[in-house]
Amino acid sequence: MPFVKRAVFDTSSLVGAVLRPSSVPRKALMLAVAQMQLCASLSTLGEFEQVITRPAFDRYLNLAMRREFAALYRRHVRVFEVQSQEESRLIEPCRDPRDNKFLALAIVASADLIVSSDDDLLSMSPYQGILIVKPADFVGAYA
Repeated sequence: MPFVKRAVFDTSSLVGAVLRPSSVPRKALMLAVAQMQLCASLSTLGEFEQVITRPAFDRYLNLAMRREFAALYRRHVRVFEVQSQEESRLIEPCRDPRDNKFLALAIVASADLIVSSDDDLLSMSPYQGILIVKPADFVGAYA
């Protein structure tokens, strides 16, 4: 993979990173924090913050720690303004419309890649020149 300046992490990868400290998604996120600019939108941040507070995750990590992780993540990202029209005007939308927010963000942010654990997104790589890779592939390329 080429040198990456900007990266988007989808919710599935972020959830894996927060719930499992020794996981590959956590390693990928820590590498990205150290080496590049993380990109988010209000929509992607909102989805992550909503998902991570689900009671189903209480058995893995208490709510206060999950919220603290989300706040830390928010401090490390550059937030890009992505309008809903930009999602609806995607040339090739994702088969799961809920994932279009990550594609639109990557385009608006001129991101070099999306790190995802979601097969709907992974099946689209590359998307308009933007690589979509699994956390393990990201770690393999940038560790």
